[in-house]
Amino acid sequence: AKSLLNKKADGVKPQTNSTKGSAGVTSPKGTLPPTALEPQTTVIHNPADGTKESSDSTNTTIEDEDTKARKQEIIKITEQLIEAVNNGDFEAYAKICDPGLTSFEPEALGNLVEGMDFHRFYFENLLSKNNKPIHTTILNPHVHVIGEEAACIAYIRLTQYLDAQGRPRTSQSEETRVWHRRDGKWQNVHFHGSGAPVAPLQ
Repeated sequence: AKSLLNKKADGVKPQTNSTKGSAGVTSPKGTLPPTALEPQTTVIHNPADGTKESSDSTNTTIEDEDTKARKQEIIKITEQLIEAVNNGDFEAYAKICDPGLTSFEPEALGNLVEGMDFHRFYFENLLSKNNKPIHTTILNPHVHVIGEEAACIAYIRLTQYLDAQGRPRTSQSEETRVWHRRDGKWQNVHFHGSGAPVAPLQ
């Protein structure tokens, strides 16, 4: 799937993924004709410079380059995880998640779920069977870097999809993900989602 990272600056419109008039799109698989475009896309909106300032001008947070880079890594791996969900790709999802992943999410009806079997059910019975476009927007991600090996990201997730009658719909969820780096690789170890289910039931 084509993935866009849009940084919203004052007076600048975010890019769109319109393919009108384009001959093809470059992807890891090579140049694809417009008709072969995969419809799932994740767009992330960040502050233009990535720095957050307190309302108290004497307490401005200035991050070093290493911290900024780590925050961008976390946003990127979160984007990859959501792409795997949008594409119904359980194998890619499982590579990004810890096998003991814990989660609270609407689909679990308030229960803490542990492991991948619960998630596999939705991939096999819903997500992998979806052939309608899904567009996800991650709004204002906020990353907490916790040392060298851990981080937490919180964001609003808007999911646009077509319902069973082909009508466009939007759902919103609030999500938090805890990431742990093991052997140089980030893995999602905990997830908390509130609001609409992550997988729109079409």
